[in-house]
Amino acid sequence: MKKLWGFLSIAILLCTGCAAQETERDPSVGAGIPDSATGRLAEIKERGYLTVATEPYWVPNEFIDPTLTGDDKYVGSDIELARYIAGKMGVELRIVPLEFTAVLASVPEGKYDLAISALAYTPERAEAMEMSQGYYFSTENAGYGILVPEKYVGVIEDAEDLKDYVIITQSGSIQELMVTEQVPAYKEFKRVSSMPDAYLAVQEGKADAAIVARSSAQLYVENNPDCGLTVLEYRFYLPPEYDGTRIGMKKGETDLRDYINACIDELIESGQYSEWYDYYTEYGRKLGLSD
Repeated sequence: MKKLWGFLSIAILLCTGCAAQETERDPSVGAGIPDSATGRLAEIKERGYLTVATEPYWVPNEFIDPTLTGDDKYVGSDIELARYIAGKMGVELRIVPLEFTAVLASVPEGKYDLAISALAYTPERAEAMEMSQGYYFSTENAGYGILVPEKYVGVIEDAEDLKDYVIITQSGSIQELMVTEQVPAYKEFKRVSSMPDAYLAVQEGKADAAIVARSSAQLYVENNPDCGLTVLEYRFYLPPEYDGTRIGMKKGETDLRDYINACIDELIESGQYSEWYDYYTEYGRKLGLSD
């Protein structure tokens, strides 16, 4: 009997040693995050992965390459940004595809670590979550404007001409803010979950005009030459403080925000993000995709 107990004791010790060996943490995981990290940043280091919520229907920032599978199908300049941050941290990246309104709701609630989804600044968003500094800024041909059927060219020229028409845009977007603040009147204002839905609504005659990000809408027109749509020259006024695409995270996570800002500083200084943006603009064009 003593021999049996002795054998069991040795077996238990050996198994315990094996379990400890199997669960030993890889020292390289989270190595890019300092041991002094606090809050969410410390949690990311401990768990070994970063969760990023995004709406993958916005070329060139985040979209789906239908020729690829798994997580590889998520591509775009913002996806490269997410990979860069995760790589810098030394953790696994987990992309969480959501509708845009869900992105805006889930990250402030702390369900996911970051919102990286062509996120523009608004005071309301800044109240709901921590926002990084801007990492991509409007170019001369960008900004926000109006997409209409070609038959309305010369009829609709600016926001004041929309008073007798049905307009549409993405719910929760900065374009929605443009409508509420800069369109004096309209016949009806419709909201949809994604910008491709807004484009199709105008194309199919379910709306007369879409309020859009001009560069992305222009890419849609170029990739769909028979769509019968055009982007007007008119631009909505964009307050300077609103300019700059940003990353969102739960309110109060200042340590994580500062870490993200340091990553953004590196990418701005090197010009890497702009290179990604240009590359994925052409990538989307070759695939015949649009946001």
